[in-house]
Amino acid sequence: MTTTTVATTTTNRAVGTSHTRVEGREKVTGTARYAGDIPYAELAHGWLVLSTVARGRVRAVRTGPVLEMPGVLAVLHHGNAPHVDGSYTTILGSKPYPTAVVFQDDRVPHMGWPVALVVAETSEQAREAAEALQVDYVDYDAEPHEVEFDPRTSDDYVGGARDLDGETSKGDLEAELGASAVVVDEEYTTPEEHHNPMEPHAAMARWEGGRLEVVDSNQGSMWIAGELAKLFSLDPAAVRVRSEHIGGAFGCKGVRTHQVAAVMAATVLQRPVRVVLTRRQMFSIVGYRSPTAQRIRLGADADGRLRALEHRSLSVTSTVHEFVEGASAPARVMYDADAHYTVNQVMQRDVPTPTFMRAPGEAPGSFALEAAFDELAERAGIDPIALRARNDPKTGPVSGMPFSTRKLMACFEEGARRFGWADRDPRPGQRRDGRWLLGTGTAAASFPSGSAPSTAAVTAEPDGTFTVRITASDVGTGARTALTLVAADVLDVPSDRVRVRIGDSDFGQAFISGGSMGTRSWSWAVETAARDLREQLALGGVVPPEGITARSDTADAIGALAARERHTFGAQFAEVAVDVGTGEVRVRRMLGIFAAGRIVNPLTARNQLVGGMAWGISMALHEEAARDPAFGGLIGADFAGYHIAAHADIPNIEADWVDDTDPDDPVGIKGVGEVGIVGAAAAVANAVWHATGVRHRNLPIRPDRVLTAGTGAPRA
Repeated sequence: MTTTTVATTTTNRAVGTSHTRVEGREKVTGTARYAGDIPYAELAHGWLVLSTVARGRVRAVRTGPVLEMPGVLAVLHHGNAPHVDGSYTTILGSKPYPTAVVFQDDRVPHMGWPVALVVAETSEQAREAAEALQVDYVDYDAEPHEVEFDPRTSDDYVGGARDLDGETSKGDLEAELGASAVVVDEEYTTPEEHHNPMEPHAAMARWEGGRLEVVDSNQGSMWIAGELAKLFSLDPAAVRVRSEHIGGAFGCKGVRTHQVAAVMAATVLQRPVRVVLTRRQMFSIVGYRSPTAQRIRLGADADGRLRALEHRSLSVTSTVHEFVEGASAPARVMYDADAHYTVNQVMQRDVPTPTFMRAPGEAPGSFALEAAFDELAERAGIDPIALRARNDPKTGPVSGMPFSTRKLMACFEEGARRFGWADRDPRPGQRRDGRWLLGTGTAAASFPSGSAPSTAAVTAEPDGTFTVRITASDVGTGARTALTLVAADVLDVPSDRVRVRIGDSDFGQAFISGGSMGTRSWSWAVETAARDLREQLALGGVVPPEGITARSDTADAIGALAARERHTFGAQFAEVAVDVGTGEVRVRRMLGIFAAGRIVNPLTARNQLVGGMAWGISMALHEEAARDPAFGGLIGADFAGYHIAAHADIPNIEADWVDDTDPDDPVGIKGVGEVGIVGAAAAVANAVWHATGVRHRNLPIRPDRVLTAGTGAPRA
């Protein structure tokens, strides 16, 4: 076999230039295989059965008739399913998500709780049998349920299971409010929202040579492998999880019922089993964004300088798991005051457990905080951007730490210039276009930019190419492409000589795709390994048939970043038109300017920012899940009943960035996956006030709410 000497010389830089996705052709031609697509010999299919009561216990699962149906192989439920151990703590610092610990007892904590899995030779047979399975429950009236989220009730409590900083306080809040010249004291609400990515949750499980293999759609293969090992009391080395292509995640693709049920069935039947969730099932068992009720109190001097800032947030959680929607998080970063108080509280109800949803905490929290800031600007007679400039802190308002970089006002300055903010008449209800009232609004955005330990391996191949192996997860962000560019630059070779392999737990520990930390964390590991490899190649010699590999682990280096606040910042601008006759609100244009560190791939980065802003429009005007208090379930748990922004609802959206170089940051990359939605809903809501003269503090801003509220604008 021949060997090759590898040259690593090029003058072109890949990072910072636009590149189409390296797997783009596979996706648009349909050759990219997702978890529910891959064929396997002797593959059986599982179909979940969900509870039809909102609270109670399973009295009996009548399996006899179903087991006699064509193709049915097994029915798993709490009476016969393998045992799992859910007592461990996950990498996120919490107990496992409750629908991962399934079929262990007869309790039903909410409508749509998994009570059985029917396994059959075909998906159609499994579905027919699952729909025929009779499950008896204890007397429904004996265990009444409560699903309504009413902030006026008194059984809320300070949350702390996941949000370790559930409450922060400094100064005398009441004294500073009393001494303020201008005060805002208002309540804001956001509804239950669902992420439901395009690709449903799907997993195939099988045993091969004493080792468990799972092909899954998830946000971190090593994460899933580790939790499955703990759940089933397996040696971690005995579990392999692969997830090459993922059709969206947004926070909900962790360990859920489908993987665990598939492993249970594969263990019992000793053959491959695949479980795919339906769209309606995803509304019940994979998580959602909790509704919130938030109270903001702001007190300022006559010149707009804050004396007091209070941000209280109440959200809902289930009776089997405490998840805190930390909506007060933006207040801890955005603005300081002499007296500063934030708290996150939760209320238990007989509902499914919420989970992380794109910009958890920051998305609903920024709506309340940035809408309240707009109200303060109005009452103080100060331009909204000028008010933010007067309260732009130099250090973290709660942490006291310096910011690595904070280019918030640079974003506002550039955005105001492009948007034409200087020409804006601050008085509401002054602009018309026929029957439409026109208005503009703005809001600030921020999201943490953290890093987590990751490992990577980079191999110089004998054919002159390079292979990167890292347990990253590309959930549609373009991470695979970004890592290709990062490696190419460090190796100093064209990007077409680099192949990145991801989504395989056998590649070693790496952080999940979440918290806008993925590309930043993975790039650090890839850069380190590629730099070491290049140094080895610089010594000369030939590449043997097995290649030359360098490995990295950033665990020890992460600690050096802890002394500073690292965030992506941004400024959102929106123009809306409000139909005075129908109450319809249309966003006509939107602009977002961000400070996001080193931009690896402008094409996919802009795609992420624009996508987040589009979701912000959907959040402001459309999205709202409603629960029926009588039966405890969602009304319209599908894409017909749950309204999201369609193509016709989205205007021309522009997203761009300002220079945000941090010479002290070893990576320089910040996250862009979530900051795009932060502040977007507030910018739209503030624009609706500017158009109509009426504040809308409850999302979404539906036509009926606009009509009921009326307008304060002068009549034509």
